[in-house]
Amino acid sequence: MASLAAAGVLASILVVAPAAFADAIRDREYWLAQYGISQAWSVTRGQGVTVAVIDTGVDGSHPDLAGAVIGGTDVSGEGTSNGQTPIGDSSEHGTMVASLLAGRGHDGDAGVMGVAPEASLLSISVGFGVGNIDSDAQIASAVRWAVDNGADVINMSLTRNTLEWPESWDDAFLYAMERDVVIVAAAGNRGSGTTQVGAPATMPGVLTVAGVDRNGNASFDASSQGISISVSAPSEELVGALPGGGYAQWSGTSGAAPLVSGLVALVRSAHPELSAGNVINRITQTATQVGSAAESPIYGHGRINAVAAVNSRVPVVNDDPAALLKDWIRIYRRAAATPTPAATIKPSPTPTPAPPPVAGPANPMGTLLPTVDSLRNVGIPLLVYVTLVIGVLLLGRRALRQFGAVRRR
Repeated sequence: MASLAAAGVLASILVVAPAAFADAIRDREYWLAQYGISQAWSVTRGQGVTVAVIDTGVDGSHPDLAGAVIGGTDVSGEGTSNGQTPIGDSSEHGTMVASLLAGRGHDGDAGVMGVAPEASLLSISVGFGVGNIDSDAQIASAVRWAVDNGADVINMSLTRNTLEWPESWDDAFLYAMERDVVIVAAAGNRGSGTTQVGAPATMPGVLTVAGVDRNGNASFDASSQGISISVSAPSEELVGALPGGGYAQWSGTSGAAPLVSGLVALVRSAHPELSAGNVINRITQTATQVGSAAESPIYGHGRINAVAAVNSRVPVVNDDPAALLKDWIRIYRRAAATPTPAATIKPSPTPTPAPPPVAGPANPMGTLLPTVDSLRNVGIPLLVYVTLVIGVLLLGRRALRQFGAVRRR
């Protein structure tokens, strides 16, 4: 079993902030203007959309998250029933993620403003390396609980650090996708040992997020790479809310993922008629391409563009995340489960003797031509006998002639 890890690197705790410092936090959120998020707010701020945060637990009492968390649970056996008690060694992680996604700030311009400040949150606490419940089982339970409790989007700022995933995730993720839920996952970070994208970011149908630095270039430590990457978002010089009221500067695709989950909330709010597949397509097709390739294992389709994702005319497609995952399960799980057929040993066939010749009806005209058997059994001995007789007769005749000649003399 692979252990789960948060997909974020905590860079530095800024301070358990006084109000004056909280006022400066908003100025650090460079992505709000740079990625068209504040422009998209003229259309929607995510109202009517519910996002589940599967993480270490979200402290809904933080001033920037007041009223944002509408429900939750704990699947680790270590937290509280509402999922709002941060747990584990990186207990602050879930609250930072939630603030980037749906932070509402406070006192006007103070505190963290998330991408979708009017979206609602569900907090599902899982244990990263703590508790007695298998971590893979925790994730499967968390996904199902999120779906059953009204999630339109699921944010997963975590990684299994393996390309593969357990079969329990097949069922849980398919359960979500078949119910039109968009799942967003962080690609992971080289700085934390994830050199290649790990599950759930490798799963078909998941919207996978890579990280870029403040200048929009691929982040080395705070991102990873892989063919499953969908889009890129800022993963460096991020700020987030801490449990208890403070703030932190941090980095990692754990922060990039909720920026994209917030964008999914904006799109779902602005275009409630769109299926999950069309929401994902709208975000990937409006991304700002990086380089000459339309898609790359570093940036995916490019850097997110929130205002374009909300406002652009994008043709409807038939993309279905659930169908992608079903196909993968059908092809690869069957291949893994089907043993190579054993060679069937059969006895060598016994030669069947030719049936004896069957005599046909007697021919009233007799045998016109001798058969091979008749030649062998009768003809040859007769020929030898006749030859001997003729030879004896010729010798006798010659002897008689010689005898007669002697008498005449």
